[in-house]
Amino acid sequence: MTSARFALPLLLTVLTCLGVSLAGAPPEEPTPEEKAVQFLAREVPRWPAEHGCYSCHNNGDAARALYLAVTKNYQVPTEALRSTTDWLVRPAEWDDNGGNGVFDDRTLARIQFASALLSSREAGLSEDSDALHRASNLVAEDQSPDGSWSLDASGSIGSPATYGRFLATWAARRVLQAAASDRFEPALARSDRWLREVEVKTVLDAAAVILALDHQADTEAAEQRRHCLELLVSGQAPSGGWGAYLSSAPEPFDTAVVLLALTLLSEEPKLAEPVLSEAGLKEAIRTGRAFLLQRQLPDGSWPETTRPAGQMSYAQYISTTGWATIALLATKEGES
Repeated sequence: MTSARFALPLLLTVLTCLGVSLAGAPPEEPTPEEKAVQFLAREVPRWPAEHGCYSCHNNGDAARALYLAVTKNYQVPTEALRSTTDWLVRPAEWDDNGGNGVFDDRTLARIQFASALLSSREAGLSEDSDALHRASNLVAEDQSPDGSWSLDASGSIGSPATYGRFLATWAARRVLQAAASDRFEPALARSDRWLREVEVKTVLDAAAVILALDHQADTEAAEQRRHCLELLVSGQAPSGGWGAYLSSAPEPFDTAVVLLALTLLSEEPKLAEPVLSEAGLKEAIRTGRAFLLQRQLPDGSWPETTRPAGQMSYAQYISTTGWATIALLATKEGES
C-alpha cells in the first residue's frame, strides 16, 4: 500500500523530467518566427536601458519586426515595446537623441524612427496621428532635389544599419504615403520620377526599387520593375539566398529585402510577368525563405551582414535580425 502511494507521484516526476506532459506530448519547440521574436523582445528594450538613448537598430529595425509580430498575433511582452513606443510618438526629440556612434546620421535616424512609428500604428500600439504627420514632415525635409533620399555621398551599397539611397527612398516613401496628406504629393511625385529613371545595377537596389514602385503599373514603372526583377532572378544563388551584387555570396539581410520585394509582387503576380510566373515567384520565395531558416542561429538571431563581409557589429547584427524576422513573418502564410 505504501509503494502504491508513492508510485503515481514518482511516475509524474519522471515524466516531467523527460519533458512529457500528462497528455503524453512533449512541449512544442518554438517555431523559427517565435524564436526570432523572443530574441528581439529581449534585445529591443536593452539599448535605451543601458545607453540612455534610442538606436536605429534596436528601436528602429528590430522594433519594426516586433510591431509586425504583434499585428500577426505573436506573443510579444508589453514591456518589450513600451519604452520604444513612448519615444517614437515624440518626433521633436529625435534629433537630440544623445549618443554618438559610427552610424549616426540624422536623415537615416528620422527615416528609421518614422518607419517604426508607422509600424507601431499598424500594430495598434500608437494612435497618435499627429505624431506620424510630424514625423513625415521631418522625413520630407531631407529629400534630395532629384527625388531620392541620399544618405551617403560615396554612393556605397547599403547595409542593414545604413540602408543606402535606394532602401532609404523606399522607407521614406512608405511613411509619406501613410501620412495621406496632400502636402506630400509633390515629394512623392519627385521620388516617382527618380525611381523610374535611375539606373539600377545591384540586387539590393533592385529589390528596394520594386518595393518602392509598389503596385504601380504604368509603362515606365513596368519597364523598371522588369529590369529589377531580372536582376533578382540572375542574382539568386543555388543556396536560395541573395547577396548585394550579382556576384556576391548570399547574405541574410539582402535575402530578406529581396523576399519582401517578391512577396509584394506575389500579391499581384501579373506584375512579375513575363520575367517570373506565379509558380516561379512562389518557388523563389520558398527557396529564399529556406536560406534564411538555414542561417538562423540557435538563439533565434542571424549573423550580421556587413560591408565588407565577415566583420563584427552589434548594430548590423540587430538590424540584420530585424530584417530577417520581418521577411520570415511576411512569408509565413505563403509557406508550402
